Amino acid sequence: MTTPLPGGASGRYDVLGPLDTDYYAVFADITAADRDVWQRTRAFVDEVGDRMRDAWDTAEYPLDIARRFGELDLLNDGIDHPRLTRLSPLAAGLVNMEISRGDGSLGTVLAVQGGLALRTLALFGSDEQQERWLTPIARFEVPAAFALTEPDHGSDSVSLETVARRDGDEWVIRGAKKWIGNGASGGITFVWARVDAEGDEHHGNVRCFLVEQDRPGYTGTVIAGKASLRGIHQAHIAFDDVRVPADAVLPGTRTFKDASTVLYATRSGVAWSALGHATACYETALQYAQQRVQFGKPLARFQMVQERLAHMLEDLTAMQLYCRRLADLETAGGLRPTQASLAKFHNTRAARRVAATARDLLGGNGILLENGVMQHMADIEAIHTYEGTESVQALLLGRDITGVSAFA
Repeated sequence: MTTPLPGGASGRYDVLGPLDTDYYAVFADITAADRDVWQRTRAFVDEVGDRMRDAWDTAEYPLDIARRFGELDLLNDGIDHPRLTRLSPLAAGLVNMEISRGDGSLGTVLAVQGGLALRTLALFGSDEQQERWLTPIARFEVPAAFALTEPDHGSDSVSLETVARRDGDEWVIRGAKKWIGNGASGGITFVWARVDAEGDEHHGNVRCFLVEQDRPGYTGTVIAGKASLRGIHQAHIAFDDVRVPADAVLPGTRTFKDASTVLYATRSGVAWSALGHATACYETALQYAQQRVQFGKPLARFQMVQERLAHMLEDLTAMQLYCRRLADLETAGGLRPTQASLAKFHNTRAARRVAATARDLLGGNGILLENGVMQHMADIEAIHTYEGTESVQALLLGRDITGVSAFA
């Protein structure tokens, strides 16, 4: 994808495409199979990049592009299941990185449809639920949502108030959820709710329910006014005594720890996504500095600009090393949840620094959407928050290294 950078005598500069910045050769030894997945993802980003930029500008959600994502079999997020194409942890990370390098909203499509919804079904769904829904979700033939966060419970999602009570052969769900990607897109929603059923062995515990969005009492309203991730719709969902059959519950879900299992798995994806955003910002800033002439010479010849680029590369290389090590640990079966938390904690913070420096280096041109940096900067603010805020990640890490919980 070629992006215009306005300025100079001609009025335009050209970003010539990805530079494949890899100062420490972190990805030099990846397998041919993983590299093929990476290149397929890049081709997809190039194919849809202009439309996604327009969608971000107008706050529209192009579902046909999301379906194309699924057609290319790139939504599986490394989930190990016999009905899904298996991507290595490294290949799954590279998909996440490359998608986010192109567009953060598409990165969130991957995080929601694959990382959260598809993973929930693959880990905890019944054979019948998986037979019916797994492939349609993986192919984005059916949009899927993961509904955990509530209007009054974000970081303290363990305290969720949405309840499911038993009424004969049905469950009745009542409550509300907020910030739910795909929650108003006409598909299905995996709803995490507290069981209110005296005598049921799971009374008081949190379980997950598969809810079709056309059920009476389900109202999904697209959240307007977002300044981040504008090319995907997130919803406020109201459940007004939504009735679902008894077999709508995912049998593998028994406590809130099951929701945490899904969230732990996707934190690695957020670290990779942050790397993609930062890569785009750094490479745009570098190419701009090489072409933009001020005071009779390119910006790249100024000492201060070279120092800024060096600081950006420092952060970017550290982010790459975090991500590669995550993939290696996961491949070996030794990745711990708090290691994923540390990568998310570091990479989203570093991405914010890189984006801020890039925006400043581009001067006034840095606020133009056509140059990409401002959009990435805004989208990084969202991924910095979701899957657990910076403070929550710090507390998870603090508990792990001290042995003492500071959550309550």
